Amino acid sequence: MRNYVFKFVILAGLGISFLQFQSCKEEQKTIKPLVIEFKKEAELVLKTANDSIIKTLDIEIADDEYKTQTGLMYRDEMGELQGMLFVFPDEDLRSFYMKNTHIPLDIIYIDANKKIVSFQKNAQPNNESSLPSNVPAKYVLEINAGLADQWQLAVGDKIEYSKVE
Repeated sequence: MRNYVFKFVILAGLGISFLQFQSCKEEQKTIKPLVIEFKKEAELVLKTANDSIIKTLDIEIADDEYKTQTGLMYRDEMGELQGMLFVFPDEDLRSFYMKNTHIPLDIIYIDANKKIVSFQKNAQPNNESSLPSNVPAKYVLEINAGLADQWQLAVGDKIEYSKVE
């Protein structure tokens, strides 16, 4: 009889443990994907070399080490009239890559006088190949791929931007 009681206690304990394990398993929360919302920090005007306005964009500004390292990483979309402007402390050769960047981009290199000096068009998502400026740049503007051609941007075109309050 003692043997049966012992077996019953062991089986009951295992059953309770199993139910507790199952209820813990059911309580697991689903992990929501990271969504980074666009935050308008400035307005940027693209102009031809003759000062004709091409487009006006809402932009985010990357002007510290963290923002310039992360840029548009982990984002799944960006509006047509949105972009990110990287502002560096000096004019130098620049090189970008698309690690953890999920949207194709046109990368526009701009000198200290705010004139476009070179392009890397249609940079492919998550590609870690180097995308150099070819000439020194102080600013880099990222917009959706294809827009540089659609807007007929050219070397010598200019930018102006002002922060919003």
